[in-house]
Amino acid sequence: MARADPAGEALAAIETMLRRGQFAAAESAAAAFARTWPLNHEGHVLLGRARQKQGNLDGALAAAMAARSLAPGHPAPRMLEVDCLLGQGDIATGTAALRGLAADAHDQPRVLQDAGQWFTHLGLHAEAEACYARAVDIEPANAAYLYNFATALIARGRLGEAEDMLTRVIRLAPDDGDAYYNRSTLRRQTAAANHVAELEGQLQRPGHKPATRVALGFALAKEREDLGDYAHAFAALKSAADLRRSLLSYRVEDDIATMEQIAAAFGHEFAGQHHEGHADAAPVFIVGLPRSGTTLVDRILSSHSRVESRGETTDLAVSLMQLAGPRQSKAELIRASATLDFAALGARYCARAAQSAAARRIDKTPINFLYLALIAAALPQAHVIHVRRNPMDVCYAMYKTLFRMAYPFSYDLGDLGRYYLAYRQLMAHWRDVLHGRFLEVDYEDLVRHQEAVSRQLVDHVGLEWEDACLHFDRNASPSLTASAAQVRKPMYSSSIGLWRRYASELQPLADVLRTGGVAIDVPEAT
Repeated sequence: MARADPAGEALAAIETMLRRGQFAAAESAAAAFARTWPLNHEGHVLLGRARQKQGNLDGALAAAMAARSLAPGHPAPRMLEVDCLLGQGDIATGTAALRGLAADAHDQPRVLQDAGQWFTHLGLHAEAEACYARAVDIEPANAAYLYNFATALIARGRLGEAEDMLTRVIRLAPDDGDAYYNRSTLRRQTAAANHVAELEGQLQRPGHKPATRVALGFALAKEREDLGDYAHAFAALKSAADLRRSLLSYRVEDDIATMEQIAAAFGHEFAGQHHEGHADAAPVFIVGLPRSGTTLVDRILSSHSRVESRGETTDLAVSLMQLAGPRQSKAELIRASATLDFAALGARYCARAAQSAAARRIDKTPINFLYLALIAAALPQAHVIHVRRNPMDVCYAMYKTLFRMAYPFSYDLGDLGRYYLAYRQLMAHWRDVLHGRFLEVDYEDLVRHQEAVSRQLVDHVGLEWEDACLHFDRNASPSLTASAAQVRKPMYSSSIGLWRRYASELQPLADVLRTGGVAIDVPEAT
């Protein structure tokens, strides 16, 4: 008869609680375990994870350090320590700990994967690539490791290698829809080299999960559009978007209400008050709708020798949530955010980029358009650029992009139109309240008058002109956005007016926009 293992059984029970989201119960059980078996480091790790899940990062870090004292070389306590430090915003210490952990994970591919994901989140794509490459060397037939390696290659502009890597993923895991979709986005497909037949074959196969069918449909739509087969492209796109929308519990009315509440909380009265803020001229915020040209502006500016791009980050939202504390609803959070210590908010935000010595640091998170009044109050010396694009083009560009977890309004033409109108109204509010606090640039003007608008951008952020800004396609810095492949090419104008290829199919979107007062047939400043 096998011997009983009460410690092992207790640990397994705590892990089950964590998987089920029973975090308070898991914490209580882990604390009891640590009292009973104080020299078992696993109990302290699980205690830390339970505390971390409940937002108690100080307590989680204490548990991590207790576990490290018992098992100094074990990766689990060290990874918990990294998670807590970075989660608290101690980027310098957390990154140093992460590098140490990665350096010691010689033959531990799972640890290398976790470290690589943190490096990716921090925008340290070369270090992420190194971790993923080592993991693939250890387990070359692991599709998940290959996929993450391909992601790092995409970020670093090695698109041909990434395509080959994703093909390897597909051979090992033919149900991996994300691999098909990402592969299709890496280059313009041609009659001589495309995956249309393969994608159609996969879509005809029974048994695929809905999420896989969504990704396959978006991939097929992209490749058919590249080949000029517009009717079939839109049919594949609409089928996939409809399926994606059916999987979401989303109400565009909630986002519209949020934007209305933001405008109400941050009106003329708020703007007229004196806010001390945090004195730092380095932050540059590039905002707008996704697919509006924010990445292009980012690449132009980050081609300057004194500018660094941090890509899309959650730094502002995380800093806000940490300072405002837990709230019962979005409406309560909005009201609380209007009464914060704005100097503390700005300082907390800037601390998350403390390692950078660049004169200007770009945060290219489109959705930060929601926070323009907070940015003005917390970082009065920051530079803000709002990128606009023709409403039909930008809405169609969003509709045909598979965003995974973000932008749930983008899978239905009615939702898209209503969200656009709310965004348009909020930007009009900011224009009125913030009185020229931000520069507005039209994507179409940038494409048609590249040098003039590029010079305007560089001047706005207070730097001297450098010709490198005209050659953004030579910018070697990483990019991991939906435009990762496009920004490696020189300026092009083929996407301007592309929506007209689908004028009849996009009629429901046009109707919503026209009803909201948007002129469809001419470019409009939103």
